[in-house]
Amino acid sequence: MGLADCVDTTWKRAKVQFTEGEEAVCLDRQYGRVDRRRLKKRLLDGCVRSGVLFHAAKARGVSHTDGWRSCLQCDDGSELFGCAVLDGTGHSRALVEFEGEFDPGYQGAYGVMIEVEKGHPFELDTMFFMDWRDDHLEDDPDMLARNASLPTFLYTMPFSETRIFVEETSLVARPAVPFPELKRRLVKRLDKLGVVVKEVIEEEYCLIPMGGVLPRMPQRVLGLGGTGGMVHPATGFMIARTLGAAPLLVDGLERELARARGEAAAALPTGTPREEVLARVDMGEVTARVWEGVWPAWRLQQREFFNTGMDILLRLGIDSTRSFFAAFFKTSTYNWQGFLSYRLTLVELMGFGIEFFAVGDWRMRRFTTVSALPGLVTLIQKLLTSGFSRQVGITEGADNGVRWKRGEGGNFSAEMRNSLADKEKELPRMTADERP
Repeated sequence: MGLADCVDTTWKRAKVQFTEGEEAVCLDRQYGRVDRRRLKKRLLDGCVRSGVLFHAAKARGVSHTDGWRSCLQCDDGSELFGCAVLDGTGHSRALVEFEGEFDPGYQGAYGVMIEVEKGHPFELDTMFFMDWRDDHLEDDPDMLARNASLPTFLYTMPFSETRIFVEETSLVARPAVPFPELKRRLVKRLDKLGVVVKEVIEEEYCLIPMGGVLPRMPQRVLGLGGTGGMVHPATGFMIARTLGAAPLLVDGLERELARARGEAAAALPTGTPREEVLARVDMGEVTARVWEGVWPAWRLQQREFFNTGMDILLRLGIDSTRSFFAAFFKTSTYNWQGFLSYRLTLVELMGFGIEFFAVGDWRMRRFTTVSALPGLVTLIQKLLTSGFSRQVGITEGADNGVRWKRGEGGNFSAEMRNSLADKEKELPRMTADERP
């Protein structure tokens, strides 16, 4: 994608630890951290070079004509007109319409970038992907019991002998594990590891809705990222999927709009004014084709499988979670990497499921069979009947996974908007004369 310079740090490998005294599982693959500010600047710079104009206001609503025009209403009283509207507001879901109520699980995390006084026990060339140990809670029976039913893991990125990022993460829960609980668990874990904090450089509160309904398909408003249903419901990952979907969406819109204009022009006398040609364009049909390009049937099938995975994870305690991931990382590299990165087709996911079942212990097999059965029945029913209709409520994640500095567990949407607004002062603004 030409974005390698937006990765600020890489580690040679990653590892997963399940219990104290047990050898960690080594994941022999590089792990990189995306510099979100650098990535955002790169994308915004590309917009500026392409002549994109920015209007500083909050979108309040959108309306559509029967033909080609849409009107975006803003909180400053302005109206912006165009042939298509793209909603990229993450889990705020400002303009895209959804099927049914949104009832997600949540991935919650509390993390800190810290300077330490006496070093730390982490290898500098290894990213600690998951640490499921709970021996640090043995002196607190109540917290140990809470962790047994709502398990959390440590996620660690070491940058130097004295600087590390550590994060206590709840993979998925409904409702979310509270931030104060995550913070207390992290403090207990660092104490057990002998990590003495000298300075907190950055603090993160992360909340990612996972699950819930997909956008209604088709519809006139297009969605990308969290609002387009692109958060992985079993992992919370989204960046690669969104960056891959963006050109599909934009190229598809350009292609389908050109096709519709060409067909409209061919049905009219030569020299017909542009406005009259555009009046014949059915943007409902255009956007329907774009939605289908971004969410083809195999992607919908894939999503339903991932949702089954999320439903299983919601039911797991600490012991069964360890068994689950022990089996997960015993599957072939192709399978577990493909599952995490959105690459496996439905047939490949079925193969992954068979392998996962084969390598798991008998407790995991029994639990997975019982937990996955309802989701598999639904999946098979959809395949045998009408397939994956874009009018049914297929579950989907909805958040952009943005992490931000400082703050308490309050209005995350407002915090995120304010944080982003502070960084956008220098963008070229649209004047009244330049509005379409």
